[in-house]
Amino acid sequence: QVQLVESGGGLVQPGGSLRLSCAASGIAFRFFSVGWYRQAPGKQRELVAEFDSIGRTNYVESFPGRFTISRDNAKKTVYLQMNSLNPEDTAVYYCKCAASWGQGTQVTVSA
Repeated sequence: QVQLVESGGGLVQPGGSLRLSCAASGIAFRFFSVGWYRQAPGKQRELVAEFDSIGRTNYVESFPGRFTISRDNAKKTVYLQMNSLNPEDTAVYYCKCAASWGQGTQVTVSA
């Protein structure tokens, strides 16, 4: 059974940074696509960044330069470094690996 556990969310002031982590188990992590999505209140879930099945990164255009995705296959973990956060980045951030989703971690950007 695939399990994805996100961590690293929290409350941060505008302009601040957070690093999200997603630890996977029950899956041959390095062979699958993995990515970060987010869902703000009243909005649809959207892709933030991902590694596709052959390891290429894909960033959504609306996050140029502020967010960086990385992965450690030995630790079966994917990370999302988020810099220059603004209130519009407030959302629940989800990790997805293959067809499985994590439970999400809340990120709130507020003064």
